[in-house]
Amino acid sequence: MIGSPAMAQITRPKSNPNTPSLKVSGTDMDYFQPKEYTIGGTTLSGAKFIDKEVIITLSKLIKGEKILLPGEATSNAIKTLWAQGLFDDIELDITKMVLDTVYFDIKVVERPRLSSFELNGLSKSQKTDITEKLNSKSGKTIINENTYNSTTGIINKYLAEKGYFFTKVDYKTKPDPNMENGVVLQVFVDKGNKVKVHEINFTGNKEFKASTLRKYLKKTKQQAFYKVFGSGKFSKEKYKEDKEKLIAKMQEKGYRDAVIIKDTTYLYNKKSVGVKIDLYEGPKYYVGNITWSGNAKYATKDLNKVLGIEKGEVFSEEKLNTKLHGNGAESDDVSSIYLNDGYLTFNVEPVQTKIYNDTVDLEVRIYEGPQYTNNRITVKGNTITNDRVVLREVRTRPGDKFSKDLLVRTVRDLGQLGNFDESKTVPTPKPNPSDGTVDIEYAVEEKPSDQVELSGGFGGGRIIGTIGLTFNNFSLRNILNPKAYKPLPKGDGQKLSLRGQTNGKYYQSYSFSFSEPWLGGKKPVSFGLSAFTSLSSNGVDVGQSAQRIRLNGITVSLGRRLKWPDNYFQISHAINMQQYVLNNYPGYLFNTGTSYNFNLTQEISRDSRNSPIFPTEGSYFKFTIQATPPYSLLNHTNYATASDKQRYKFTEYHKWKFEGQWFQRVMGKLVLKGQAQFGFLGSYNNAVGQSPFERFKLGGDGMQGFDFLQGSEIITMRGYANSAVTPATATTSGQIQTATNSGSPIYTKYVMELRYPVIASQQATAYLVGFAEGGNTWNRFSEFNPFNVRRSAGIGARIFLPIFGMLGIDYGFPFDNIPGQANGGKQNFTFSIAQQLGGFN
Repeated sequence: MIGSPAMAQITRPKSNPNTPSLKVSGTDMDYFQPKEYTIGGTTLSGAKFIDKEVIITLSKLIKGEKILLPGEATSNAIKTLWAQGLFDDIELDITKMVLDTVYFDIKVVERPRLSSFELNGLSKSQKTDITEKLNSKSGKTIINENTYNSTTGIINKYLAEKGYFFTKVDYKTKPDPNMENGVVLQVFVDKGNKVKVHEINFTGNKEFKASTLRKYLKKTKQQAFYKVFGSGKFSKEKYKEDKEKLIAKMQEKGYRDAVIIKDTTYLYNKKSVGVKIDLYEGPKYYVGNITWSGNAKYATKDLNKVLGIEKGEVFSEEKLNTKLHGNGAESDDVSSIYLNDGYLTFNVEPVQTKIYNDTVDLEVRIYEGPQYTNNRITVKGNTITNDRVVLREVRTRPGDKFSKDLLVRTVRDLGQLGNFDESKTVPTPKPNPSDGTVDIEYAVEEKPSDQVELSGGFGGGRIIGTIGLTFNNFSLRNILNPKAYKPLPKGDGQKLSLRGQTNGKYYQSYSFSFSEPWLGGKKPVSFGLSAFTSLSSNGVDVGQSAQRIRLNGITVSLGRRLKWPDNYFQISHAINMQQYVLNNYPGYLFNTGTSYNFNLTQEISRDSRNSPIFPTEGSYFKFTIQATPPYSLLNHTNYATASDKQRYKFTEYHKWKFEGQWFQRVMGKLVLKGQAQFGFLGSYNNAVGQSPFERFKLGGDGMQGFDFLQGSEIITMRGYANSAVTPATATTSGQIQTATNSGSPIYTKYVMELRYPVIASQQATAYLVGFAEGGNTWNRFSEFNPFNVRRSAGIGARIFLPIFGMLGIDYGFPFDNIPGQANGGKQNFTFSIAQQLGGFN
């Protein structure tokens, strides 16, 4: 019994918070005869940063409620508040009693709040990464057990991905003078050693060798002495993925019941772990009877032919699903033949109808659905490129039947424009079942496409400076519109290039080119215009010692896409007009005079590469014929006695070139590239001989600069110096000598490359290269031997930056000496800047 409104206090002891006691000052309560009271009100004191009303509500000591004193309600209130983890101390006071009404005050001491983290025992980059993950916790977070647990979890997860498997984390706190009730959480991290996998053992495997099963674990490799660069760190996430792939591989081999019964990861030593996997293989299954249902468009025999799975072969769900639903952009599966014929809502489901002994019977159930016709074709995300430039590349035309192949081809063609991030080009079909049409929306994302070349190099024994600008999305029609300059008019898909190269008075070269891929805007007929002028000299302006050559040229071209043999082909025609003015200039078949080169060029190419920058499949072929009129066969000049001025006034030749590239994904991201090139420069008249210009120079970086503007075509070959791969000829005494390199009329080159991407993003693409190549040049067709080549091998890297183009560095090891060349013609390092993507990429 309480005789007066004296102060009563209920305290939760910190040592044992689950047994709060009831103490009353002045008057004792009768614990044997509890009395019911009405709560007149509850206050909360000591709280500054939390919602008082919420805390009072959680205590359930709410005004108007009935309560027994003494009783469990007060102890339960304390327990509930302690469970929130917000307080270091809680007291419940009875502030007064009026008749049957009681008033409470809850006194609390709030736990400190987290102001920031102080990480110790980590590298600078690790601190940065982990702080970013932890920052969301600072400012309002109460420091309690959950704070410690979640922080430890974040740190452990991050470091586990870095190979630190046995990490220890300890904590201390210190006051933060800049934040009331705030503390800095000091985190002390003992990373331990990076952990690798020392051994992977299997039990329960009878048909599969342990070595085979280890190969299925692509990202979890055990250590071995022959792995020069180590087996890699152990990652829990990658190990989890590998376990799924392991079972998938076993099922692919016919063991459809295969499962992992259990697996264990144990500490082998301080630097490595061991892995033990207990397997159940089950029996090997084979395909039984295959039946089809729901197919009206195509006969069962035709579908069986596309499926390509025979009765009695090993049962593989992966192969079955691939042949039914396809894999990537391939179109040799059952779904593709329907989707390419307008059946947008087509669905196919294989059902295992009967399993007996080691045989699985299948029923393939098909829902064909209606044929859909393309309706509205739209594009979004092209903030710079005009709609018509995008839509003219779209192959899914309104009124045509829907086709998956044309959808995939459109994504490829939009990527070939170079204006969009091809990885983010997303087509979205939106069917309209009411009228059997489908709207298709192509979402694209612009990327920087203009390029700048600003470099210094070494050529002709002197430093050469180069500046070049290429605008890949130029708009000529807005050239007079001041508002369109950003900094130049853009959006029409045209290409404008300006380039200058000089080392002062010894060498100067300037070039210009413009191309329009859709002349007139209605058909894919391309138009090109280019011009150049260059001057090279020994720096002496007058006198007999003065040596100089000036070249001027202009080219006009037209091209168009073909539909036959298929729509990957293109053909182009060009008229080229060039002037060569030589004054006592060595290295050609004549030293002084003027020569004119009027020629027609016919080129046919086929490009089915799936990407212009890093192709993983497809091919590229180009065949070129370039010819001048046969002047010597049309006039009556006796060239046997003609002077150089007569003989070379009008350059005559016919030039044949072929290049082929093949790309194939080997495994994972590894890509194989094969390449072959051939060039031949022929003459019409033996009395005139071969042209002094348009010859081939093989070796070096292939940069189209100093030599190119002197009338030669430069062919790269890594491991050898620029233009060093020259023909070797035998003298009458049997000695081998090499002629001065004015270029050769015949060359061939072969390349094999293995490529592996390390960066693939909108901002940059980078990949590593391992290569082997061979090539040679000849002066006469009678000496030509395609198997007699100079060889090299090496490694390199490429990085494509939208603003600079393709940049490359290679280290090539040459296997053959070039007679008559300094250092045998060898050069290990090769650099390339803004190289053309069609050839040396």
